[in-house]
Amino acid sequence: MSEQQPNPYASGPGGQGGPSYGAGQGDYRWGPGEPSYGYPQPYPAAYPAAPAYQPTLGAGLPAPGGYPAAPMGGAGLILGDITVAGDQIITPSGTMPLRGAIWNASDFSRTEEKMPAHAIVLAIVFFLFCLLGLLFLLMKEKTTTGYIQVTVTSGGRHHSTMIPAVDQGTFHWVMSQVNHARSLSV
Repeated sequence: MSEQQPNPYASGPGGQGGPSYGAGQGDYRWGPGEPSYGYPQPYPAAYPAAPAYQPTLGAGLPAPGGYPAAPMGGAGLILGDITVAGDQIITPSGTMPLRGAIWNASDFSRTEEKMPAHAIVLAIVFFLFCLLGLLFLLMKEKTTTGYIQVTVTSGGRHHSTMIPAVDQGTFHWVMSQVNHARSLSV
């Protein structure tokens, strides 16, 4: 039979035995006997007072400070709300190191080609006068809608931004900027 560890929840002598619930037999201790990880601990004598209050986000992460000033050369690259300045990436969710950053871009845009309403009207009007009105039906109008999503991950942080697609060349422009950022991240 294996040797058992003493029960830290017991109030018997030396931590042995079962809990004592009767009056006058000692008080019941809940939890570990010594402070351990996750439990409040007294500050050592080296600290005369508790440290100043530090605001945190969820999961105990420290709150990011203000944006640091850009280097004298200015911003090197801007993609939506992501700015590459010097050796760091500045986002609304905080700063990240540029070295080792992982960049990704996804195209969520759509280009549609349709016949405009004025082409149909002109085709009907000119068809009555001459047969050349049917040439107006060859008029096409291209419209691009949607966005391009750019994500960056570095230093344990992740940020994503959406760039609106204004024409068919928007994704190519964004990819050239992302490739430039990837070359700076090496």
